[in-house]
Amino acid sequence: MTVHDFSTEKSILNQFVLEMRDVSIQKDSMRFRKNIERIGEILSFEMSKTFKYKPEEVTTPLGKKTVQVPADKIVVCSILRAALPLHNGVINLFDKAENAYISAYRHHPDGGDDFEVIVNYLASPSIEGKILVLTDPMLATGRTLENVLKAFKSHGTPKQIHILSVIGAKPGIDYIKPIFPENTHLWIAAVDNELNSRGYIVPGLGDAGDLCFGEKL
Repeated sequence: MTVHDFSTEKSILNQFVLEMRDVSIQKDSMRFRKNIERIGEILSFEMSKTFKYKPEEVTTPLGKKTVQVPADKIVVCSILRAALPLHNGVINLFDKAENAYISAYRHHPDGGDDFEVIVNYLASPSIEGKILVLTDPMLATGRTLENVLKAFKSHGTPKQIHILSVIGAKPGIDYIKPIFPENTHLWIAAVDNELNSRGYIVPGLGDAGDLCFGEKL
């Protein structure tokens, strides 16, 4: 897996991450969602540089011009619910992409720190021979992405997988590296070093789903 960590670069991306982490700014849920969307757009632009392209001729009012356009079919999948703004950022650029949605959530059987990831919904076209883009804003333990990958087994084998995240934990990134195909790319805005006892990223930013859409029962 190739990891593209943009926190090491000088970019406006870092301003959006700062605002998402800031306890006073992140309370504005509309701004929080917009910052995730903007991060999705920037990461998608960077990701697009790695795709294969083909020439396509376009007719203008004054003549013809050949332009290089993406050659591969793309399926963008968001992991509900927090990934929806990130998903929107991707399809703002890749508006011809097909879309998929998967529900994956943590279940704490006894209310303690231990949990299992449950996947109970997947709506997706075939991913056979296509580029699969997975959007997951918080890459914590990596177990959600592991289970998402398993759920896609019945939908074909993608040509390549790209993962887009806002913040990830180094242990989670290390966990998924041997699980995903070697030619997988991770595009991430920031990487933190630690997870707490419940598997949440430290310092992270809190619960991205709640900050986007409100607290859940």
